[in-house]
Amino acid sequence: MSSTVLTVIFLVISNVFMTFAWYGHLKLNDMGVSKSWPLYMVILFSWGIALLEYCFQVPANRIGFEGNGGPYSLIQLKVMQEVITLVVFVIFSLIAFEGFALRWNHILAFILLIAAVYLVFMK
Repeated sequence: MSSTVLTVIFLVISNVFMTFAWYGHLKLNDMGVSKSWPLYMVILFSWGIALLEYCFQVPANRIGFEGNGGPYSLIQLKVMQEVITLVVFVIFSLIAFEGFALRWNHILAFILLIAAVYLVFMK
């Protein structure tokens, strides 16, 4: 598999774990699973999930970075990661949280982010 594709796949996987680490505890609280957990338990739980995020994020950056023979500059990696983060977050939020809705300003923000990706990849 090419480093181009592998980098993107690893970034998507890492951002799925990141989203669960950062926001999954809120859903667990809504479901009553972690409602009685002390804050330090919620933090440790989230850190455990975040460890899995790092197991994909770090290799994605190492494989994808042009300084290591990959196809992407540092800024390209960062902008791609941010866009992937927001896409994963929106999908997660639409599935996990009732009442979450995309509004016109959210859509416009995503269009501007896509424009940012386009600009960062221009030669």
